[in-house]
Amino acid sequence: MDEHLVLWDVDHTLIDSLGLGGAAYRQIFPEVTGQPVREPALMDGRTDLGTIDQMLRSHDIEPTGELVAAMTAALAGVFDEVRAELAEKGRVLPGAREALATFDGDPAVHQSVLTGNTAEVARIKLGAFGLLGHFDLDIGAFGDDHLLRGGLVPVARGRAARKLGIDFAPERIVLIGDTLNDVRAAHESGARLIAVATGSYSADELRAAGAEVIFETLPAPGELRAALG
Repeated sequence: MDEHLVLWDVDHTLIDSLGLGGAAYRQIFPEVTGQPVREPALMDGRTDLGTIDQMLRSHDIEPTGELVAAMTAALAGVFDEVRAELAEKGRVLPGAREALATFDGDPAVHQSVLTGNTAEVARIKLGAFGLLGHFDLDIGAFGDDHLLRGGLVPVARGRAARKLGIDFAPERIVLIGDTLNDVRAAHESGARLIAVATGSYSADELRAAGAEVIFETLPAPGELRAALG
């Protein structure tokens, strides 16, 4: 039996949090640094560590470990406060629940996340929409694990090896995401990619970046399973 490690992006692949991420950064930056926001946080497929690093440097602030830790803690605090608002105003994208359920209970598929969100924020977001039960988060990778998204794939692979006793070959690791950074992460790690044009990038832009398997929206269960191979 060929087993797969399927790693889902969260924002704009499974859910839409309606801009709460950008709002959270605008709130925490002056609280943590004591400086006003002059440059916006750049997200769009970055890890939170990458976004924090960029935001601090764009304000001429050295991203020390202590300061980065304070930012990630504050970020989790904001999302904890707005989890009810997130559930009320945000949404699960069409087809997401059905897509996740495709692999539930399949012993050949181990399902987790590869997300730019920190581990705590990812848990809050997925929990707000009742999606946590689909994932083994112990074998995923998060935005506080590495500065670059491409660095998350080896993290998830290592966690899966330690917990499951399976060293997944790169071709048995499948990323599902919507950004150019998801494409880059797949290319850098040798993982396969199922790209969905459900975020800010069109199918043509994802294809130009090197994505080979692309859907305009999350595919129906049969199509998703066929894409997995």
